[in-house]
Amino acid sequence: MNWIEAIGYLGTALTIASSAMSTMIPLRIISLCASCAVVTYGILIGSMPVVLTECIQIPFNAYRLWEMVRLVRQAEAAASGSLTLEWLAPFGNKRRFGTGETVFRKGDPADELYYIESGVFLVPEVGYEVRTGGIVGELGLLSPGNTRTASLVCMQAGRALRVSYSEVKQLYYQNPEFGFYFLKLTSERLFHTAGGGERIAAGDML
Repeated sequence: MNWIEAIGYLGTALTIASSAMSTMIPLRIISLCASCAVVTYGILIGSMPVVLTECIQIPFNAYRLWEMVRLVRQAEAAASGSLTLEWLAPFGNKRRFGTGETVFRKGDPADELYYIESGVFLVPEVGYEVRTGGIVGELGLLSPGNTRTASLVCMQAGRALRVSYSEVKQLYYQNPEFGFYFLKLTSERLFHTAGGGERIAAGDML
């Protein structure tokens, strides 16, 4: 076996290895390495169909690898609480609330959550504030009968984006970043309630 054949066998081995992998990022990396080896082999033996096939696959694998790395970074950002949700705007409608106005009451039917764009809102049952950048009302989506688990009162006039639960469900399945953040959000809210309603500091993401 000469060195040219060795390159061909290396490409074959890497292709088989990528097919056996279950995690996407290593799979894409090994696939790219396999394609590079096979392209080199194809050039050395003068087989343009082999070269063309692999050259077509390389951009696809590179793009998918970039997508996966980006999603991992976005998930890490969501886990750290630094996720910005301004992109939710097209999926809801905005509403202004005056000081003292009740947004919803405990036990009311729940079919939407609120993304706070300005102002200060209070959940009186557990005594914490929701400020700009926070989300509230998401637990109604998970509660039995889809009813509100607490009330929400506007303490300082502001504006909130209302997003229906049907839109939330679509975003949850279509956007891994939002799905991960939503799971973290609801978990934090449940732990907070179970812990006796410790007040969340101003500016924290809810």
